[in-house]
Amino acid sequence: SSLEPASARPPPSALLGRRPGAMFNARKKILKDKGAAPTELEEEVAKALFDIEVSPSSDIKGDLRDIYISSAQELEVKNRLALVVHVPFRVWKTVRKIQGRLIRELEKKFSKKHVVFVANRTILDKNFRRKGLQVRPRSRTLTSVHESIMEDVVGPTEIFGKRTRIGVDGSKLLKVILDPKDKDKENVEAKLATFSAVYKKLTNKEAVFQFPEV
Repeated sequence: SSLEPASARPPPSALLGRRPGAMFNARKKILKDKGAAPTELEEEVAKALFDIEVSPSSDIKGDLRDIYISSAQELEVKNRLALVVHVPFRVWKTVRKIQGRLIRELEKKFSKKHVVFVANRTILDKNFRRKGLQVRPRSRTLTSVHESIMEDVVGPTEIFGKRTRIGVDGSKLLKVILDPKDKDKENVEAKLATFSAVYKKLTNKEAVFQFPEV
């Protein structure tokens, strides 16, 4: 987009895959707020993305040129680590286009980790008028942002339906039903606990992810 800062775009040399400057070029795959220093994990993710981008055999390299990350974190889920990668909202459309293949490629590089991509979204609270806005877009409400995060977390699998179960003590548990056609794809069933843990970490809300019972 025209609003994209020059620093966000990889230099032409990055596309040639020259090894001496590879780490420097990989740094172009990270855009931190106000120049904050990236963590070691973020540098690893950026380098992995850059390696895929310059790989002659990669069929997603064209799209990857436009993708960069804003942060990355690890989360422990049932004796395994999940890698949560956050990207600026303006590149999310490109990530969605190649999400399945990108996750597959990164999981090869970060073996034994489940990779999850999430877009950065801004929640506007009820004081939005102080920020000079007349109307709060629905997409910026807490509920809407949390719904979008849920869709990001399970991607590229799609949400088939949702049910809220109310316990005898009045507690609510959200059951998220995933598209049954994806049940045998990409090891998705093994990731159901990861989806719950990542969603809880990002929203502080409990949800159980499952496929429809036959």
